[in-house]
Amino acid sequence: MEDEPEREGRGETFSPDLIHAIFKHVWSRRTERGGGVDEAIDVEPAPETSRRSRSTTANVSALQVSCELLRMFVAEAVQRCAVIAEAEGTTIIEPTHLERVLPQLLLDF
Repeated sequence: MEDEPEREGRGETFSPDLIHAIFKHVWSRRTERGGGVDEAIDVEPAPETSRRSRSTTANVSALQVSCELLRMFVAEAVQRCAVIAEAEGTTIIEPTHLERVLPQLLLDF
């Protein structure tokens, strides 16, 4: 098995900046729809502000864990799709393979 720094050095994981941008996009969409509290992304609240008016942020550790979880999820999806493709006698993974493995994959994660 490879060391973590070697794998990350080759770029085999998701960028924390990308994941943070995705999170910010989801948070802002939720705010626009009125599904969440009025949130200003990446603004540090004053200590005296109420919990409702605080912004939603993600620290570095949370982003790293999110990247690793997403990497594992995608790797597992590809592996399960490959097993189904191989059972069908093909070497190409098609969207139908993902459709077949996705329900159980989501339950497993």
